Amino acid sequence: MTDKDAGQPAIAVEGVTKTFGAIRAVDNASFSVQSGAVHALLGENGAGKSTVVKLLSGLIAPDSGRIELFGAQVRLDTPQAAHAHGVQTAYQEMSQIPDLTVLDNLLLGYAPIGFSGAIRRRAAEDQARALFDELRLEAELWRLAGELDLAVRQKVEIARAIFRRPQILLLDEPTSTLTGRDVDWLGDVIDHMKSRGVTVLFISHRLREVRAFCSTLSVLRNGAHIFSGQVNEVSDDHLVEMIVGRSLAQTFPPRPNRSIAEAPEVLGAHTLSAGEKLSDVSFSLRRGEILGVAGLQGMGQLDLFQACFGLTDIRGGEIRIDGRPAVLTSPADMIRHNVAIGFVPEDRKTEGLFLRLSGLHNATLPVIERFSANGIVDRAREASNASQVFARLGLHQRALWTMAGAFSGGNQQKIAVAKWFLAESRVLLLFDPTRGIDVGTKHELYVLMRAFADAGGSVLLHSTEIPEVVNLCDRVIVLYGGTIALELTGDAINEPAVMRAALGANQLEGQAA
Repeated sequence: MTDKDAGQPAIAVEGVTKTFGAIRAVDNASFSVQSGAVHALLGENGAGKSTVVKLLSGLIAPDSGRIELFGAQVRLDTPQAAHAHGVQTAYQEMSQIPDLTVLDNLLLGYAPIGFSGAIRRRAAEDQARALFDELRLEAELWRLAGELDLAVRQKVEIARAIFRRPQILLLDEPTSTLTGRDVDWLGDVIDHMKSRGVTVLFISHRLREVRAFCSTLSVLRNGAHIFSGQVNEVSDDHLVEMIVGRSLAQTFPPRPNRSIAEAPEVLGAHTLSAGEKLSDVSFSLRRGEILGVAGLQGMGQLDLFQACFGLTDIRGGEIRIDGRPAVLTSPADMIRHNVAIGFVPEDRKTEGLFLRLSGLHNATLPVIERFSANGIVDRAREASNASQVFARLGLHQRALWTMAGAFSGGNQQKIAVAKWFLAESRVLLLFDPTRGIDVGTKHELYVLMRAFADAGGSVLLHSTEIPEVVNLCDRVIVLYGGTIALELTGDAINEPAVMRAALGANQLEGQAA
């Protein structure tokens, strides 16, 4: 820790305002973060958190107000200026170049240079390996970043920021792609940074992790600062109320008091092996049911969802639609089987949306032929139908003409869901649909899922947040090593049982027996 840390906040935001056109993203906000603290910044999507991160990262400049670092006013008008003041950021929307190796991504702008002006590759590789060993991060330095699993890419994003030796580390939704042991890994990394005197600003929607990692917090709502204080002095209910501006009487909607055991099967599989990891999996998703799929990262859940949508090779077994075998070689095969299955993928920005197209065009793209005749689109009918679905999902009507990339993460996810509602899907495949979404929007999606199922729809849900699987689903299957380790129904669904199976305890007990 340097002398300038003593007695001064590491970060002081004073009366900062930032507007984008008619939108006031940050509204005269003031808060501070003490040096060496792990401080949470909370708020709904669109509350101003990401704008604050961009202001501190030098990506944008404030319209008014001032930013101080360690007691001195600074001008962070470029990322280089932020770096010069010791600020490094690990972004939620990862900034790695997918066609470069992990090592080259780490070295961008920070490679050791020899006297000749050439990069000292051996020294750079030694430094990177030492850091990865220090952080207990298992990732091949020679592998292309785009080839890594999303969770590993997130960990590399965090490691890259640490590689640059920050005094202030901004972690923007770092756990949105992490689960289980990866979250524990991040907790160890944060403790390590704290022991070195690094100040950490932790942006998250997961209150459990805020309590585990942070000592202080600030809440933003509609761009304005609402509250700052000690984490252990405010309850979850009070926090949620400050974040969303209203009380959420019940986070999860109640399960219906009815049996779906005799309901017809809508989607199923028999001894299905698919992709690289899924092996010999059988399940039935019935009409009116929310079926949960739990498992740690890389246990075959992605292969399962992609196989059900025709996005990966099937190595054995079969998929059934309405009880009959179906061959799904691409999403277009859904049309041939006359079944509407919608898939909300893991990464909405790269897999679920065209960010440069409007919300309207994203939503109608899968079914544009419904609004076309002789190659001409009936724009009025297209907009009218999309408008009704957007209203149902609580999307502002400006989504009809605004680019999807201009919206917050929560509203982007609503657009990704809206297109499958517009397609009149009977089955929704939802792969971690609340990743990076605030508590208010999460609640809206929970209610929407339950209402969809109650109306006769069927949901296959995977979430990295075990409480969602436990509290939303009528049944849960837990994957371990690419196979089903456990199936739970009704009141038998609980977090300890799911976690034990996800960690392989059931297999170990079976081997011991």
